[in-house]
Amino acid sequence: MERLPTPPGERRDGADGVAEPAYTAAATVDARGIVTGWSEGARRLLGYEPVQVVGRPAARLLAEVPGEEARREVPGRQRWSGSVAVRHRDGGLLRLRLLANRRTHDGQAGEWLVVSAVAGRPGRAGEEAWGEWGEWMFTQSPCGLALFGPDLRLVRANAAMERALGFTESEMRGLCLPEIAPHPLSEEAHSRMRLAFATGQPQSLPADVRPATTVPGPQPARPTSLAPVKDAGGRVRAVCLAVHHTVQEPPARQHTRLLKDAGARIGTTSDIARTAQELADAAVPPLADFAVVDLFDVPGSGDEMPSAPSAGGLTLRRTAVQSVLDARPESVAAAGGTTAYPALSPVAQCLVRGRGAVYATADFAVARWAGEDPQAARIRQVGTHSLMVVPMRSSDTTVGVALFGRHRSPEPFTPEDLWLAEQLTARAAAGIHGARRPVREHTSTMTLQRSLLPQTLPDQAALEIASRYLPAGSRAGVGGDWFDVIPLSGARVALVVGDVVGHGIRASATMGRLRTAVRTLADVDLPPDELLTHLDDLVIRLSTDVAVTGGAAETAGGIGTTCLYAVYDPVSRRCTLARAGHPPPAVVTPGGAVYLLDVPAGPPLGLGGLPFETIETELPEGSLLALYTDGLLEVRDRDIDEALDKMFAAVAQPAQSPESACDRVLAALLTHRPDDDVALLIARTRALDPGQVAVWDLACDPADVARARRLVTGRLTAWGLTDAVFVAELMVSELVTNAIRYGRPPVQLRLIHENNTLICEVSDSSSTTPHMRRARIFDEGGRGLLLVAQLARRWGTRHSPTGKTVWAEQSLGELSGDIATARAVTSLT
Repeated sequence: MERLPTPPGERRDGADGVAEPAYTAAATVDARGIVTGWSEGARRLLGYEPVQVVGRPAARLLAEVPGEEARREVPGRQRWSGSVAVRHRDGGLLRLRLLANRRTHDGQAGEWLVVSAVAGRPGRAGEEAWGEWGEWMFTQSPCGLALFGPDLRLVRANAAMERALGFTESEMRGLCLPEIAPHPLSEEAHSRMRLAFATGQPQSLPADVRPATTVPGPQPARPTSLAPVKDAGGRVRAVCLAVHHTVQEPPARQHTRLLKDAGARIGTTSDIARTAQELADAAVPPLADFAVVDLFDVPGSGDEMPSAPSAGGLTLRRTAVQSVLDARPESVAAAGGTTAYPALSPVAQCLVRGRGAVYATADFAVARWAGEDPQAARIRQVGTHSLMVVPMRSSDTTVGVALFGRHRSPEPFTPEDLWLAEQLTARAAAGIHGARRPVREHTSTMTLQRSLLPQTLPDQAALEIASRYLPAGSRAGVGGDWFDVIPLSGARVALVVGDVVGHGIRASATMGRLRTAVRTLADVDLPPDELLTHLDDLVIRLSTDVAVTGGAAETAGGIGTTCLYAVYDPVSRRCTLARAGHPPPAVVTPGGAVYLLDVPAGPPLGLGGLPFETIETELPEGSLLALYTDGLLEVRDRDIDEALDKMFAAVAQPAQSPESACDRVLAALLTHRPDDDVALLIARTRALDPGQVAVWDLACDPADVARARRLVTGRLTAWGLTDAVFVAELMVSELVTNAIRYGRPPVQLRLIHENNTLICEVSDSSSTTPHMRRARIFDEGGRGLLLVAQLARRWGTRHSPTGKTVWAEQSLGELSGDIATARAVTSLT
C-alpha cells in the first residue's frame, strides 16, 4: 500500500518510537467477480463489515474504472499486481497496491486471492535498525536473498529472489511468503521461519520442501536455507531466506543426462499417440516451456512428401501438446485436431529440407508466418521468444514435426539444444515408424486381399446371390478367406468358399493362387471331387517349393487350407457338393426348415492320399443356401452349438433378399470385430421353366442331322427367336455331325433358352474330347469346330460318368453380328 493519510477511524502512532504493527488486508473474488471472503484486515482498512461486502460484486469497491492496460493483462493470467483506487466506507479515496493470485482446485481455475500490505510506521528505533539489517543481509549472504522481519513479512529482496518469485521487491514488501506464492511448500517455509526466530538456529529446506517458485518453466534445483539475522546483542531481528547459487553441470553433460532419462521414457509402447506425448513430456520442462507434435495421418506419407509444399501448404494432425502452463495456451488445436502450415512457414520449409532450425520470434520468417497462421500468432502472443522446429525422421521417412518454444525461460535455444531436440525426436520417430509398420503391412494385405476377391458378382439366372467379407479385428492380421461365384456351362453356377491357414500377405497371396486355380479347373467342368483333388495336388506342390527355398511351408504353401465347392443346376434343381475340411453349408427350405447338408468332410487341402466325396441333393426353388468360413461361428463369447443355433434362427426368418439375410446373420453372430476373417455367401435358388428347355434323342445316323436342324428351327420359332435360327442351325449341324461321326450312341440334343443366351448341347457316351485344328486346303474335315468357335460366345466340353457333352452358347443380343459372321465363315469353308 502506498503511504497515504491515515484512513478514517484509524490512529497512527510512532512518534514516541513505538512501532505500529503491520497487517494484511485480504479478500477472495470468484470467477464472476463476486466477493466470497473478507478478512479482518480488509475491514480495518476499508471499514466495511463482511456482511456488507461478501456476495456482492467487487467492482462496487472501486473508486474508478481500471485502466485499459489492467483490463487487457488480467484475462488468461494466473497472477496480477497493480495500483487500484478504492472507496472507503465513509467515502474517502484510498489508492492501494494490490497483489492477486488465482487459486486452483482439482486442476480447475477458481477464485482470486487479493491481498494488500498495510505497513506499520516503524518508529525511530526501527528506522535506525533498518540500515543495519540491510547491511547484515547483503554482507553475510552472497546468494539470492529475501529478508523477513519479526512478523515474517518481507522487508528486502535482491534481484535473484525477485526473478525466482516473479515480483519486484516493492510489489512483495509487507507480505508473508504464502501470500506472495500460495503453495503448501511456502507454508512449510513460513513455519520454519517461525522456528528460526524462536530458536535462533538456521533451518535448512530439503529439495522436496523448498519454497515454490512462481515462474513457470524449467528451474534448477538449488539448496535453500533460512538463516536468522542477529544484531550485535545476539537478538534475532530478521530471517534471511537464501537460495544458494550452485555451479551447474556443463550443458553437454546436462544434455547427455536428459537424453539418457528421456530414452527410457520415449517409445515404451506401440501406441503412436502415446509415443508422441512421451516426447512432449520428456522435453517439457527440461528443454522447453512448451512442445507440440504433429504427425502425418497416412502411414508412409513421409515417403511421398513433395519436394516443395503445394500452394495450400501442409496439413498434419496434432498428436501431442505439453506446456509448463496448465491451460496450454500455446496450441490453437487440441490433441487429435488438424493444423495446416502455409507453404512458406518455417515448419513447411524445415520439413522440405529435412533438418531442424532455431528461430527467434522476431525473425522475418516467423513474423510472416504469424500473419498467415493463427497458430503462429498464438505462439507469439504468449510471449515466446525462441522457437525450434525439428522434423521427425526415421529410416529416411518423415513421420511428422515437433515444435519447441521458450517464453518463461529467458535463454534462447542454442545449437546444443537443437542437437538434443533432434536426438529426442529421432527416438520418438523410430518408435512411431515402427508402430506404423504393422499398420502399413495390414493396409497392404487388405488391399491385396480385396483385389483378389470378386469385385462384383457375375450375372446369371440360376441363383440370386449376396456376399459379405469381414477382415479379422485382431492383431494377427488379415487372413486368407475367400469366396467366388463361377458361371458354368448349361446355365449352371459354381459356388466356392475357402479358408487359407495363417494371416498376412503370404496367406492372401496363397489365397489368390488357389482362387485362380479353382476358376481354371471349373472352366474345364471338373466335378467337385475331382476339382478338390487337383487343388490338393497344387497345395502339396506349393508347400514343397516353399520348403526347398527355406520358407514357412504351412503359411506360404497353404497346408491345412479348407474349401467347399458346390455346383447348382437350375434345370434339374440339383446341387452337387464336395468339401475339404470345410464347415458344411446350411439350407433353408421355402417352408422355413433349416438344416446342415451332410456333405462328407474330406481332409483339408495339402495332406494328400485321401479321396474326396460328393453328394447330390435336390433343392426346391426358393431355397436358401448359406456357405461360410469358420470365423463366423468361432466367436469368443459363445460355443459352436450356440453359434449354429443363432445362425439357423437368423436365416430361417423370412427375408426379402439374400442381402438382408446376410445382414441379419452378421448382426446375430458378430457383436464385435471377429477374431478371424469371415466370408459369407448366401444364394437363393431359381429354376428354369420347363418351357425354356428342349431335349431330343437322336439316332446315330448322319441322315438325322437334317432332322436335328428341323427340330431346332421349330423350337426357336415357337420361342420367338427366328433371328437366331440361321446361326443355331449351323452350330447344331456341326455338333451333331461330330457326335454321330466320332462319338457313340446314344446321342442327345438339348436347347436351353436362358435370358439373352441360347445354349446348344450335344451329348454322347464317348469320353473322347473334340479338339479344334487347322484344316489344310484339300482336307474334307476339320472346319466344324472352327465354325462353332467363330459363332459361339463360349464353347467347350464337359464329362460325366456316362460320356461327354459338347456345348456352345449363342448370345441373342448380338444376332446381326452373329449372322454376318456365320455367312462369312460358311463362305470360306
